[in-house]
Amino acid sequence: MYEQNYENQQLQCVECGKIFEFSAEDQEFYSKKGYSAPKRCTECRENRKARSNSGGSRGGGGGGAYRERREYPVVCAACGCETTVPFKPSNDRPVFCADCYKKGQ
Repeated sequence: MYEQNYENQQLQCVECGKIFEFSAEDQEFYSKKGYSAPKRCTECRENRKARSNSGGSRGGGGGGAYRERREYPVVCAACGCETTVPFKPSNDRPVFCADCYKKGQ
């Protein structure tokens, strides 16, 4: 098997612009895991992780605070019953209740 020789690299953080070191050891670890090189410095990665765990930015891999699912009231386009859906409906597409949706309306 081909053995890679790694050397420390200087990378620029896409978030704050700071130059940070991507060590040879980290490169070897990333390579073994199949990861690409980091785009953010350690501080920005930690800040991003803290924001996502507190429900601040994107959803994702668990561990964050529990957020109640939002429901939107609608009238079913097929049968006319009042129901709720877990997404904000747009006026350009019909919305169906669960029963009509299952029936393939």
